[in-house]
Formats: sequence, structure tokens, C-alpha cells
Amino acid sequence: MEYGFLSVIPPIIAIVLALRTKQVYIALLFGIWFSWFTIKGWNPLEGTLAMIEGMVAVFKSEGNTRTIMFSALVGALLLFIQYSRGVEGFVNIINKKLVKLEQKSTGYSRVMVQVLAAVTGVLLFVETSISSLTVGTLYRPIFDKLKISREKLAYIADASSAPSSILIPFNAWGAFIMGLLLTQEIDKPFAVMISSIKYNFYPLLALLILFIVILIKKDFRLMNKAEKRTQSGVIMNEGATPMVSDEITSYPPKEGVPARAYNMIVPLLTMVLMMPINLIYTGWSSVKESTSTLEHIQQAIGAGSGSSAVLYAVITAILVAISMYFIQGILKPKEAVDLTLKGISELMPLALLMLLAFSIGDACKELETGIYVANATKSWLSPELLPAVVFLISSFIAFSTGTSWGTFAIMIAIAVPMANIHDADITIVIAATLGGGIFGDHCSPISDTSIISSMASASDHIDHVKTQLPYALFGGVVSIILYLIIGFLM
Repeated sequence: MEYGFLSVIPPIIAIVLALRTKQVYIALLFGIWFSWFTIKGWNPLEGTLAMIEGMVAVFKSEGNTRTIMFSALVGALLLFIQYSRGVEGFVNIINKKLVKLEQKSTGYSRVMVQVLAAVTGVLLFVETSISSLTVGTLYRPIFDKLKISREKLAYIADASSAPSSILIPFNAWGAFIMGLLLTQEIDKPFAVMISSIKYNFYPLLALLILFIVILIKKDFRLMNKAEKRTQSGVIMNEGATPMVSDEITSYPPKEGVPARAYNMIVPLLTMVLMMPINLIYTGWSSVKESTSTLEHIQQAIGAGSGSSAVLYAVITAILVAISMYFIQGILKPKEAVDLTLKGISELMPLALLMLLAFSIGDACKELETGIYVANATKSWLSPELLPAVVFLISSFIAFSTGTSWGTFAIMIAIAVPMANIHDADITIVIAATLGGGIFGDHCSPISDTSIISSMASASDHIDHVKTQLPYALFGGVVSIILYLIIGFLM
């Protein structure tokens, strides 16, 4: 059955509700319900039951189930690291570096401490909230001492978190995106996602702009005013209200245990290193012909199961962490079980968001939303313009809703069919979708990452948004130009 314009109403409803309620869960849920309400001939009872069965059907996909399990288990791993004082040990190492910097000239210290803060944000790519919270709370005292504005700290915390998480996708972001690509019947989602990174211009530019601004010591006007104000001894603007948080982690570390950085570094490194190893393992038997072992490995990585790789990697990291902490006397079996359950519960909102995202993707596929939009735009939208248009639409949704993940859930289901029908390069279109989500999120005053960055840096939130906006807009405009150029060249 062809649904025509009706097929685009569910994602529109989800967007409008997200704008009005600021509750992405409610918005996605109602969008899913309306999809099945339409499919079932406007029968509310049958539509509701079909919606429930549609969400149950998400777990029929092994890839979806692995992805949701991975997202929940990442919470357990992060909690283990926090409980072992691994984060605190990492913080202590950074503090020693900061003490050495203070012994040098003030100008050198100002630059290097900002570089160190940005590098810390990038290294904590596993989870954006942990990245923003750690950078903000850890570096706030030294930024105040060196008279670097809190708006600058909030910008560094914000600009180094989400871009690094999407460019180094060995985390929940990568698993989530692979799951969305699987719902669009993309055979090798990990390979496609990795191939799209080089076209994901906004996150690349966001990081590049961040480091250039720090190194050349030049800021846009509003940030420059904040820097001059802070150097004159005034920390906040008149009437500004700082959002304050002194918590780096969401769970108190164990008392009486020495803080060791390797209790954080080893488990995280294990997870990152195990992902390509698991890709090789899961894809090894799929390779039919190869001229060398190296070529076999390269083909195996492309053919491997991304969802299996991330799930096996996080389980291995958890087992390594538990073993390390048992040996050190940090954990007992009961504590290990309790922390695992607590960690899973803390990331259940993320797992629920994934469930709803996969569900609305399946519903839009049933309605053929993407195919309808693609056919409706085929007469006027050329393949050359598609990446730039997709980037702009994703940016608008993310800015309006404050969530990049909700944007990915809606737009991947539309952008992939559009790329197929317009015969556009799918990796570029996917990159534009993801980059637009990050760009809109960076500009949005209701973005959770931006709010956390303001809170951890004790900055006024609106001041953070206003001072960050010029950098984000510059990166966004350059990204649009690059998508237009690459669209016409390829």
C-alpha cells in the first residue's frame, strides 16, 4: 500500500512534539504510535497493539539487540572505573602536569592548559557526559587561576566531547549509528560508518577550529570580551548565574583505595583495542579470496559484525576491569554484581532511546517515508545538492530538539533512501546527516551536552551558548560549502 504524504507525518509529529515538550522520548513514542495507527487503517486499538509488537520486533534483529546490550553494559564499565578511583588517578596525573605548567611563563601556561583540556576531552571519547564533566570540573580551578574565562572552558568541554565521540566511534555512538544503518538494510554498517568519517566535515572542523583558536590565541568577539573581562579580575558577567557542579562522576569512588590511573586506562584501552580484533574475528570466515594475510585482515574488518565487535569488546573490558580490581582487593563478587546492575540502570535511558529510535526507523520503513520524500524531491533536488540539504535539515532538527541522537533516528530513515533513489554517494549523505546533528546540537541552548558543559565549568549557560555560537556557525557554514563542492565534484 502506498501512503504518500501520510508517510512523512510521523517524523514531522516527532519533531514538532520534541520542539513543544522538549521530551524526545515522548515525541518518538507518539511518532511510532501514529505510524502504526496509519498503517492499521486508523484503528487506534490495532495501531497501539501494532506499536507494541513493533517495539518487540526490534529485538528480532540480532544487531539491534547487541547494540542495546552494549549501550547498557557501557554504563557498568564506566561505573567500575569510577568506583576503582581510576578517574581520580587520571585526574591526579593531569594535575601534576598542570603544576609543571604553572612553573613556566604565564602565557605558555595559558595555551598549554587549554590544549591539555581539549586533549583530555578527546581522550574521553567513550562517553560525552563523562568527557564534558571531567574537563569542566578538573580544569576549572586552574582556568580561574590563570584568568581564562569559564566560557572558554565550557566551549573546550563542549567542542571536544561529541565531535570526538562520533569521529572515534568505538563507543555507544558507533553502536547506535550501526544499528540505525542496519534498519536500512545496509549490509556492512561498520565499514560504511568508518568510510563516512572523512566526509563528516563539521566534527572535524569543530576540533580543528578548537585547537587553532587555542594555539593562535585569537577569539571571536564575544569570547574575546569574556577573556578580557576575566583577565581584569571579573569572572562572570553582571547578572550571570553559574550552573555549578563539583561532581566528575555519578557514583562515589571506594574509600581507602589508592587512586591509580591505569584502573581507568587499561579497561578503556582494552575495549578500544578489542573492537578491531573482534571485527577481524567475526569477518574472517566471510572472506573468500585474498592474496595476502594483510589483505585478508583488511577485508575481514570490512566484513565483520560491528554490533558483535562492540558487544564482545565491552564485555572483555568489564572482565578485565573486574579481574584487576579483584586482584587489588577493590571489588568483591557482590560489589561487582551490584555495580553492574547499577551501571546498567544508569544507561537505561540511552538503551530506551535506542529502542525507540530503531522502532521509528522500522515504522518509517514500513510507511516508505524515505522513498516518498526521495521521489517527491527527485524532480528538483539534484544528487549534487543532497548532502548540503540533508546537513541543513539535520542541523535544524538537532537545534530545535537539542538532541543529536533523536535527529539521527529520524533522519537516517529518510536520508538513506534519498541517497539510493538520487543515486548519491551514501557515505557522504550519512556523514552529512551525522555532522548536521552535531552542528545543530552545538548551537542549541537546550542541548544536554551544552548544559552539562556549562554546569561542569560553572559558567552561565546562555553566556556559554552565545560565546560558542560563532565558532559553531563558522564550522557549519564551511561544512555546507564543502558539501556543495564535493557534491558537484563527485
